[in-house]
Amino acid sequence: MKNLGNLMKQAQQMQQKMTEMQAKLAETEVTGSAGGGMVQVTLNGKGDMKKIVLEAQAVDPEDKETLEDLILAAHNDAKQKAEAMMSAEMQKVTGGLSLPPGLKLPF
Repeated sequence: MKNLGNLMKQAQQMQQKMTEMQAKLAETEVTGSAGGGMVQVTLNGKGDMKKIVLEAQAVDPEDKETLEDLILAAHNDAKQKAEAMMSAEMQKVTGGLSLPPGLKLPF
């Protein structure tokens, strides 16, 4: 029974660390870019878009499809960076144990 108590205590500590990590990630921002930096998208650690920066030369009224593609690419770049950051933080919290395939934190 003593081992079960220790296991429960460790689980509670890990849950607290994960809650703290999620709060920290929600405040953290990552920026992705496309078109050589002409388009930048900033997301927080939860994946919420916080900011878009468009350089003037990226905005061509005759070619809106390119701008749309650049925004998507910048968003995907930021999302990939946010997921990598989340994965690194998760490794810290779990002591190197990885989540089972298909199991992710809410993002």
